[in-house]
Amino acid sequence: MDDIDTTRRDLLIAGALTATAAAVPTVAGAQPATAASPNTGVPQTPVSSKVTLKVNGQQHTIAVDTRTTLLDLLREQLHLTGTKKGCDQGQCGACTVIADGRRINSCLSLAVMHENSEITTIEGLGTPEKMHPMQAAFVKHDGYQCGYCTPGQICSAVSVLDEIKQGIPSHVTADLTKRPPLTELEIRERMSGNICRCGAYSNIVDAIVEVSGRPA
Repeated sequence: MDDIDTTRRDLLIAGALTATAAAVPTVAGAQPATAASPNTGVPQTPVSSKVTLKVNGQQHTIAVDTRTTLLDLLREQLHLTGTKKGCDQGQCGACTVIADGRRINSCLSLAVMHENSEITTIEGLGTPEKMHPMQAAFVKHDGYQCGYCTPGQICSAVSVLDEIKQGIPSHVTADLTKRPPLTELEIRERMSGNICRCGAYSNIVDAIVEVSGRPA
């Protein structure tokens, strides 16, 4: 009887070991550590390129992986961490910077696309000792709470006033033959791409209205 029990136990152990071995991939079947060309199977190395751009008035020539976004270049290589990474999908506006006079979502733009561009980040607008009027207005009107979205909000707000001044219409501009009016409706529409999870929207609008010079 003992022999029968021993044989049954050995059989169960052997079966369990066989099943485990079948479930674990062999070293030869593991995925390679580096990506390989689908045609040749030869591992590929990242492609780098040099890009020259002016950031906050200072020129930089930097070698970057061609897949690097402008956001990652600013944060990881130039250490300008005021520009925030939020959704990384162009939905929240936290990464907004001003490129050649226009606001953009830097997470959606490759660094190599900005050869000879002039980039302004929140650090380039003002400093704690000498704030930009929009920064000062955000402080005065409590246009922030946690502050994470604030750099993008301020860069966007500065550009909004420039857009209206240049006569660029928005989706709520009623008469395309005239310069857009500086109304709260226009401001709210143009700022709609900048999300504030804390909900400081009304204070943000108040800050923009003050900087615009429009009577409250």
